[in-house]
Amino acid sequence: MIFPDIPKDEIKRLHALKEYSILDTMAEEEYDDITYLASQICQTPISLISLIDEKRQWFKSHHGLEATETPKEFAFCAHAINDKNNIFIIPDSRKDERFYDNPLVTDDPHVIFYAGIPLTNKAGFALGTLCVIDNEPNSLDEFQIKALKALSNQIIALFELRKMTVELETKAKEIEARNDVLKKFAGNAAHDIKSPLATIVMVTDLFSHQYTDRLDEQGLELIEMINSSALNLTNFIDGILRYSQNSSLLAEDKNSVNIQESLNDLIQLIDPMGEVKFTFNSQCESTIFTNKVALDQIFLNLLVNAVKYNDKEEVQISILVEELKEFMKFNIIDNGPGVKAEDQQRIFQIFETTTNIDKSGVKGTGIGLATVKSLVEGLGGTIRLYSEIGKGSNFEFTLRK
Repeated sequence: MIFPDIPKDEIKRLHALKEYSILDTMAEEEYDDITYLASQICQTPISLISLIDEKRQWFKSHHGLEATETPKEFAFCAHAINDKNNIFIIPDSRKDERFYDNPLVTDDPHVIFYAGIPLTNKAGFALGTLCVIDNEPNSLDEFQIKALKALSNQIIALFELRKMTVELETKAKEIEARNDVLKKFAGNAAHDIKSPLATIVMVTDLFSHQYTDRLDEQGLELIEMINSSALNLTNFIDGILRYSQNSSLLAEDKNSVNIQESLNDLIQLIDPMGEVKFTFNSQCESTIFTNKVALDQIFLNLLVNAVKYNDKEEVQISILVEELKEFMKFNIIDNGPGVKAEDQQRIFQIFETTTNIDKSGVKGTGIGLATVKSLVEGLGGTIRLYSEIGKGSNFEFTLRK
């Protein structure tokens, strides 16, 4: 018996093999289907997907054979990978000086005929073979050899898909870990920033009330400016925190949500005195299977904006709901100042704002609509704005049912 040569690129080859994270994994139907087909096409009782590591050949799939691995020094496949571009065929191992006294020939499984196609990846490393084995002398015709090569290509494609999946899962875990760290940092930082801001707001309120008669008009304006800036900064920090929590929010369970009930609860919160004229279409009684917290956040942002930035004496908001084949379509229509055409795409980007100010004379932070867009897209939908200056705005969005 002649032991197989060690490939010249063995160190790199082994590294490439381990990158697929496939050694010692469970049986998988996709691979078992391939060895079954190889056995049927070549009319042999045994077919294997064999991978060669430092000390053994391990079988990812073993049709017609109980064993899951054998020592590397006995492996026919360890010979086959040294010619990575060609099929390795042994018509009768008993007549070949390399194999005639090999334990795999003299004992079970009695490998007499062997044909192996090297499993060579895109980088040119032979990871193992797809092989067929018979207990008596045999041969393959041109069609069978071509079929084996086609099946070996499918195995490499499965390997590459697995490698990509493993890499994506690893990246996802890394991102999740980083996001957890960032969330903790953001939460701590927000708390550390908001605490002194709350003190500033409290002190300026107290100062303006207790020392009104000792300050001139300019002094009162300065105190009010400090108070307003602190409140705006607090709202800005809250907005960033809500935006950063979108991914974890969307990961929560979905439920069947009654749209009308959800809207009624939000309107009571936004307009407890009934000062806004809301109108609904008949389909608001529909239900949608979605994340209720995310849906409420979308409605809340759009409805609050429609009220807060409205410049009319009577604020009018229409809510339309239409059930499509795969989506629910929503329209939030107001009679406010409208948005310029050149701003209608930009306002969905974080920190982008228009020239519009709310009823208190405060400009937006540019976070609310970015949050809405992120949530809508996370729920499988899209959002866009139809608007004319002086004629109000129509925010139309869809959510997958």
